[in-house]
Amino acid sequence: MQTIQSLDPLRSAVEALRADGELALVPTMGALHEGHLTLVREAKARAAHVAVSIFVNPRQFGANEDLDAYPRQLERDSALLEAEGVSLVWAPSVEVMYPQGYATNISVSGVSDGLCGASRPGHFDGVATVVCKLFNQVRPDLAFFGEKDWQQLAVIRRMARDLDLVRPYADRIFGVATVREADGLAMSSRNAYLSPEERARAAALPKAMREAIARIESGGEVAMTLGHLALELLDAGFASVDYAELRDAASLEPLSALGAGPARLLVAARIGPARLIDNMAVGGGADRQ
Repeated sequence: MQTIQSLDPLRSAVEALRADGELALVPTMGALHEGHLTLVREAKARAAHVAVSIFVNPRQFGANEDLDAYPRQLERDSALLEAEGVSLVWAPSVEVMYPQGYATNISVSGVSDGLCGASRPGHFDGVATVVCKLFNQVRPDLAFFGEKDWQQLAVIRRMARDLDLVRPYADRIFGVATVREADGLAMSSRNAYLSPEERARAAALPKAMREAIARIESGGEVAMTLGHLALELLDAGFASVDYAELRDAASLEPLSALGAGPARLLVAARIGPARLIDNMAVGGGADRQ
């Protein structure tokens, strides 16, 4: 496995890998867990070679967010990736990704509105910009992202379509189902911020979401059900609920009632020092994950 931190060697390395078959990219910010490794395994099943990027992107963190505290564990992460048979780790510095004089920003409207786009202003501009750069740097045939960040996945696909990207094409950007702990909590690098007591209370999030989905699918009124979900989380020890919304699974348009097509319940809530996000399918033969 090669670990590369500057652009010229990266370009040579990816060209050599691509000559031997299709190349998949799994973008990450490091602090890898089983969810990331599941993405790697999905990528390996579809491509001859897998590249993983590890870059904590300052442009997607707000002024009062956890950029400085975000775990950086390149040595540990590299060992995990080598054990999975990854061909290349792309681990650029901030100076390589955003050299002096850097002045370009990508903004994707529509799917970035509301949800995390409202509670984290500028976040999805940072996501779209860095992912576009990663795609241009690695030029993968396929790319893999976790469905836990459902809005992020929608933003990235929209960006790829609108900018006519060909490496990868938008329809070769794959979402992989959320990997969960035994108690249902979605795996996240930020779970490590939680104390044992906070971690135990965090299990209320997926439980309350599944109960809300059952009510909605049984004909329950959506606004009342979502309000009840938020109260359940506050009663369980969450400090606040940023949002709890039902949205169209594809367009992310807000829904006041469940229609014929697939929908998604999306929630963001804060407990202790962590802001946890999750989403689950609703209706349309939904997979409960």
